[in-house]
Amino acid sequence: MEKRSVAFHTLGCKLNFSETSTLSRLLENEGFDKKPFEDQADVYVINTCSVTDNADKECRQLVRRIQRRAPESFVVITGCYAQLKPAEIASIEGVDLVLGAAEKFNIAAHLRELTKGDSAKVCSCDVEAITGFNASYSLNDRTRTFLKVQDGCDYTCSFCTIPMARGKSRSDSIANVVRNAEELAASGVKEIVLTGVNLGDFGKGPDGNKKHEEDFYQLVQALDKVEGIERYRISSIEPNLLTNEIIQFVAGSKKFMPHFHIPLQSGSNKILGAMRRRYRRELYADRVQTIKQLMPHCAIGVDVIVGFPSETEEDFRETFDFLHSLDVSYLHVFTYSERDHTKALELSPVVPVSTRNARNKTLRNLSYMKMQYFTAQHTGETRGVLFEGQEKNGMMEGYTDNYIKVSVPFQQELVNTITPWKL
Repeated sequence: MEKRSVAFHTLGCKLNFSETSTLSRLLENEGFDKKPFEDQADVYVINTCSVTDNADKECRQLVRRIQRRAPESFVVITGCYAQLKPAEIASIEGVDLVLGAAEKFNIAAHLRELTKGDSAKVCSCDVEAITGFNASYSLNDRTRTFLKVQDGCDYTCSFCTIPMARGKSRSDSIANVVRNAEELAASGVKEIVLTGVNLGDFGKGPDGNKKHEEDFYQLVQALDKVEGIERYRISSIEPNLLTNEIIQFVAGSKKFMPHFHIPLQSGSNKILGAMRRRYRRELYADRVQTIKQLMPHCAIGVDVIVGFPSETEEDFRETFDFLHSLDVSYLHVFTYSERDHTKALELSPVVPVSTRNARNKTLRNLSYMKMQYFTAQHTGETRGVLFEGQEKNGMMEGYTDNYIKVSVPFQQELVNTITPWKL
């Protein structure tokens, strides 16, 4: 029998990338031949995101492209958008299968039963029914791997659909995570980025059990002892869950990199309240100060949302001034976009889209200046750089321990090595 081929496309976050990689390995183990998304394939799998409107639009465009290129191929949509709006996706012409959060890892079984020409089959469930934890990691580029250790979220931020798409907070066990890290080390991986939806909430059992059997601090201690992995990064951690003991541990560890990504979302306490965030700006400033006291060279990234309903010019100025005053290295700026069934829809006044876009641009400029300043502070230093395997126009890239990007002419012998490099 001829081998069937499959191609994947991922929208959204690092967690999605780790899950796509795992889905790809599942299907390769079932005898599928993996192909690039731009090639002809028998099955196309799109792993979606729903954090912004753009992700929804992108999904539709991708399906149309597949329809034009390979009308006989099967199209499978999974991920957050598939969980939140299965009927909407099923109505897109060309979609054959919609897999919600609880079904995506059963993709092989669903593909065995699929026939072309029927109306789209939807395998979704209520978000309450999503239990269990599926460990995932990405292995596209052996250098740096995203390892999923936690999923779901019990927070109720007023702008966010992720709890509706991914269910309750639940985690892998420390023993399992360590086993995965050892496997990755054996396959030559040098750096693991720990990912989850609410990473600091690590430790709730896979059945969504409310109790923390273990916690994130215990996890980092256990991973620090794994032989062969030289670097860990914490992808993103809520400021109220980033404890002093975690910061102190990272400061003293040779393996956990001096690099934190801490969502702020707004520098205005009024807006943080409206967003239902679980901290105020004073706590955030305190976290940054503690990190910088212990690790002056540490990179700190910040998520921030502009144009949230009721955000006045004064609120935005407060956010700008607060970020300007903080010793952080770069910003990820999101323009607020309305999401169905979120509490933020009840808030007014709505900020005009043109104002949202202008505020986004202002903060992106600030981010550029912050990164320039942070990089300049380390010019002339020698720091370890982990070089990655992709060649782009004769160049290769790598990151220092504290997340400064370095580009050098491609040299094969540098790939996947940590090399002392003068900045």
